[in-house]
Amino acid sequence: MMNDKLAYERNKLHKRLLRLTGQAIGDFQMIEEGDKVMVCLSGGKDSYALLDLLLTLRERSPVAFELIAVNLDQKQPGFPADVLPTYLRSLNVPFHIETQDTYSIVTRVIPQGKTMCSLCSRLRRGILYRVADELGASKIALGHHRDDILETFFLNLFYGGKLKGMPAKLRADDGKHIVIRPLAYVRERDLEAYAAWRAFPIIPCDLCGSQDNLKRQEVKQLMRTWEKQFPGRVDHVFAALGRLVPSHLMDRKAFDFQSLTVDDLAVEGDIAFDPPAIDEVRVQFMPQR
Repeated sequence: MMNDKLAYERNKLHKRLLRLTGQAIGDFQMIEEGDKVMVCLSGGKDSYALLDLLLTLRERSPVAFELIAVNLDQKQPGFPADVLPTYLRSLNVPFHIETQDTYSIVTRVIPQGKTMCSLCSRLRRGILYRVADELGASKIALGHHRDDILETFFLNLFYGGKLKGMPAKLRADDGKHIVIRPLAYVRERDLEAYAAWRAFPIIPCDLCGSQDNLKRQEVKQLMRTWEKQFPGRVDHVFAALGRLVPSHLMDRKAFDFQSLTVDDLAVEGDIAFDPPAIDEVRVQFMPQR
């Protein structure tokens, strides 16, 4: 009986992840006919799940596309260089391992005790763009999930003074690459459960991810507290990221406040807080049981 229940829960989880990933790909037109998608594989649960789900979706999709897994070996001390190649060969997935000693650069430039994420991310991004060119990849897929997107939004809000998040699809800084995040609708807790079930060979991050003074960790804890004390609040915030109302914010570049006249027809009206809309969001975005 227990095995049947476990199998049922795992099947339900798998279907949910495939549905949400496929929905995000469709909503943002992330993958098109003939695309060569470079899946950035770090050795963490998120990127493993991303590759796993994309492999399944590729088999079921009416759109033909290629996948190639890419790992950036940053020469962190103790990094098990054989884990990812062995895993990828077992799946018969084409892959490329790019070796660049960014670890030495980051630890040399960033003072001890300071967070390394910004520099590490910038170096890694530049290398991956170059590799995408060399491999002829048309899309670069990253394993960021819904919680990552929300955390980035709050980080920009609390510490950067911007209403800015982490888009599901964007044109890269160099203007030559499209970056996609197919897990944009997926909750981290589902990825944790999926990784445990699939027994991915997780490689811990001994660089940025291991620092205990990250602002991101503070935001993550805040969101967890909200989830416990105010169920549904985080879902409402995530829904809001896709329901921007420029006329009710204060960005003069996003909305022409100067040209408003009394003859204008108010599209959104002057209701600052509309309970029916909140009820609609609650129904649509409440966590699935």
